Amino acid sequence: MSSNDFILSAAGVRMPGIIYGTAWKQERTAALVEQALTLGFRGIDTACQPKHYHEAGVGEGVSAACRTLGLERSELYLQTKFTPLNGHDPLRIPYDPKAGLPEQVAQSFQVSLKNLQTDYLDGLVLHSPLADRAQLLEVWQALEVIQQSGGAKQLGISNCYDPALFEFLYDNATVKPAVLQNRFYADTGYDKQLRAFCRQRQIVYQSFWTLTANPKILADAAVKTLAEKYQRGPAQIFFRYLTQIGIVPLTGTTSAEHILEDLAIFEFELTSAECEALEALL
Repeated sequence: MSSNDFILSAAGVRMPGIIYGTAWKQERTAALVEQALTLGFRGIDTACQPKHYHEAGVGEGVSAACRTLGLERSELYLQTKFTPLNGHDPLRIPYDPKAGLPEQVAQSFQVSLKNLQTDYLDGLVLHSPLADRAQLLEVWQALEVIQQSGGAKQLGISNCYDPALFEFLYDNATVKPAVLQNRFYADTGYDKQLRAFCRQRQIVYQSFWTLTANPKILADAAVKTLAEKYQRGPAQIFFRYLTQIGIVPLTGTTSAEHILEDLAIFEFELTSAECEALEALL
């Protein structure tokens, strides 16, 4: 990825314009992460959640790619998540479930550092809001301790679809969320209100489930026409549009061909009129 394919968050962290997602890859995780980095990805998203992620496999893949390519840790954006208790398989919880919330966060963070073979994170994300606002703030304050001690460069939250709740967190946080990572789909109206809030405050909105949840958009005549014009695939047109409006999409593809196509979205640019036509689809 060249330098113009990155964006700067409100926390001053340089983040790639597209990030490789590692959910549901199990024993293939290390090889797929190594493949993604070898082909040009520089941002990796994972979670300390054994139910859906093999975080140690991410660390192995990163380590192997860095050795082979001669990459420095500083050239990568590594982001993981603290997953609250209800998001775990009860038989595979990476921290003491009986510990207090701040201790759970601290333990999960240490497991992530070990798994990822690193001494700091570029992004540490709360995997989902807690049911109770007081608990949400208690967990957030534990994340702030990590950020303030240099353990994570920036904080974020995922799966937060309620604008009032996100604004509550933002208003009450000492270290403001720099990232909001949500499923990007029609059921939530594509988070229009949340995205506007993020835009005003330079919070980076990361989208996941971006292609899977939007077959209608990918099949739309407007997208197909642009795909023909630019000699690209519909997925490339949609991803490029999102990056041009400041969204950082996650892609979890296992195909080397698709990885190269995902990275090639920065080789062309849609006009503002074309972006408006795609905006109408949302």
